[in-house]
Amino acid sequence: MVQRGKIVDSDHQIVSYVIDTQKITYGPAYSDREKIYPNGSLLFQNVTRKDTGYYILLATDKNFQSKQVTGQLRVYKPVGKPSIRASNATVTEHKDAVVLTCLTNDRGISIQWLFKNQSLLLTDRMKLSQDNSTLTIDPVRREDAGGYQCEVFNPVSSSKSEPLRLDVQSEQKDTGYSVGTIVGSVIGVLVVVALGASLGYLLYLRRTRRASDPHGLREHPPPAATPGQGPSGTSAFPGPLPDPRTTGPIYEELLNPNTEVYCRIIPRADVAS
Repeated sequence: MVQRGKIVDSDHQIVSYVIDTQKITYGPAYSDREKIYPNGSLLFQNVTRKDTGYYILLATDKNFQSKQVTGQLRVYKPVGKPSIRASNATVTEHKDAVVLTCLTNDRGISIQWLFKNQSLLLTDRMKLSQDNSTLTIDPVRREDAGGYQCEVFNPVSSSKSEPLRLDVQSEQKDTGYSVGTIVGSVIGVLVVVALGASLGYLLYLRRTRRASDPHGLREHPPPAATPGQGPSGTSAFPGPLPDPRTTGPIYEELLNPNTEVYCRIIPRADVAS
């Protein structure tokens, strides 16, 4: 005989079987889904979670000596796919902490954490909640960066979440320069640039003035020919001018050091004595 419950009660009898006669008798708890075998095995077809509970197998021999065995049946449904929620997916190493939570609607399950598709090895910076649903890393380090998953499972099924990537940034180092120092450096650079521009402009003006000076050459004109008195009271006149083609050019002193600028001077004839 097989019945439900921890105590023998005819009201909870499912089925009984007599080996000698192979007679089967169904009890009040029979649901048309149970099948008994000559060896005392009971088959449940299309089980539901309502079938979870304790069952008693009662065996009686020809001398009416009875023995009973109690067993427990647990019916599980396949687990759903979990997900992960992070307090912050981008953190700074040696400074921030992160809390990862495994979200699931299933009951009576177990949870484990995976890191880069392998079982997570806990360090002294990692803590798990009592039911393993929450993972805390404080503080995070560069080696903590990567994909995290949580896996939920029961005796008949298991399911993993999609990977959640944790990004760990390097801690920014202090350069040691104050705001005043930076501002002073910028002002100094601007002053140097301004002085350079002013000097260049002055040199440009100086060259421009030299190029536009029309008095670069000073010429010494010859003395004018004027009539004079000789010792006998007669007038003295200048003699004939020499042929300019037979006279070589004479260069005057140049105020502008440009050898391309010159002047040809034709010398005056000697005054007759």
